[in-house]
Amino acid sequence: MALDRNKLYLIIFIACMAGYIWLYYSLNNSETKNKSFEVCIIKHATSIPCPSCGSTRSIISLTKGDFFEALRINPLGYIVAFLMLLSPLWIFIDIITKRKTLYEFYKKTEIYLKKPLYAMPLILLVIINWIWNITKEL
Repeated sequence: MALDRNKLYLIIFIACMAGYIWLYYSLNNSETKNKSFEVCIIKHATSIPCPSCGSTRSIISLTKGDFFEALRINPLGYIVAFLMLLSPLWIFIDIITKRKTLYEFYKKTEIYLKKPLYAMPLILLVIINWIWNITKEL
């Protein structure tokens, strides 16, 4: 099944909206202030945090202007926050201008990430972040 522009934009938009809803819930629900409230399936199944564990807390720290704490909790929070802000805007601009620049960027990025020269360093960074999450006992 080939991923066309409209399917990609819909998937990204739904993912961003789900992220915004989860972030809103996390900011406004007292349960999330309790560390026992977690949604990570990997952590529930293995008791080991995944590489993205702490991303929500990292983004919450970013919204409060605590940039160092956000970096300490999980550097991936910066990437997720950036994508959550940029993607809907980029989709909106593409729809208004009747272009597909995000789709073209996605396709080019996908090609690069299939090359070991680019994929291996990124995989290594994710593994390092994962080890860091485990040592921090997130």
